Amino acid sequence: MSTNPTTLSIKEKAVSFLQEVASGNIKEAYKAYIDPELLHHNPYFRGDADSLMQAMEENEIQAPHKTLEVKRTIQENDTVVVHSHIKQHPDDIGAAVVHIFRFQNERIIEMWDIGQPIPEDSPNKNGAF
Repeated sequence: MSTNPTTLSIKEKAVSFLQEVASGNIKEAYKAYIDPELLHHNPYFRGDADSLMQAMEENEIQAPHKTLEVKRTIQENDTVVVHSHIKQHPDDIGAAVVHIFRFQNERIIEMWDIGQPIPEDSPNKNGAF
């Protein structure tokens, strides 16, 4: 891990967590940023920290070359929203993903993620971002 989590704002911690996970440093990211009592709201997994980490590790095996490009980050009090472009592999068009993090005692205690595949042929000339 290249950054020192103790010197980062919660906005920077949210981004760093996502970047570390996308880079395959999942256990290190959890150790640095996740509260052991994490609640998450992804409807495809149990709502605890361990099940989400396991899913992230499985995704790393399936998509070791995934990329994450942060487009914007918004903070309000203890909540940070990160809007990103995620590709599972380099040739993938990808998805627009929004992660919402709630922090408690400088650690991520609650998390939501919402994704939308980017269509190959969209009538919207503004694009997904």
